[in-house]
Amino acid sequence: MSHDVRFDFEYQSAERALLIFRSIEQEIGEIDDERSQTTVERDGNVVVIHVSAADLVALRAAMNTWQTLVGVAERVSERGESSPIGQ
Repeated sequence: MSHDVRFDFEYQSAERALLIFRSIEQEIGEIDDERSQTTVERDGNVVVIHVSAADLVALRAAMNTWQTLVGVAERVSERGESSPIGQ
């Protein structure tokens, strides 16, 4: 892979980072193909996503996908924190 990017998403707590990490890590291997591969790891309150791609089009597509997945996980986790159970 000749192109790569790293995203560091920092959260206020390790628990929130773990929640986001667990939400997105299950997509590893499901989205990857012959043009791009991704790794996801957590270090304390930081979730790190590293995307490698064979070309810039694949890199941009993978970047957009992973940023969207993180955004959805963040919104869902915020909704869960602010709503009483069962609502």
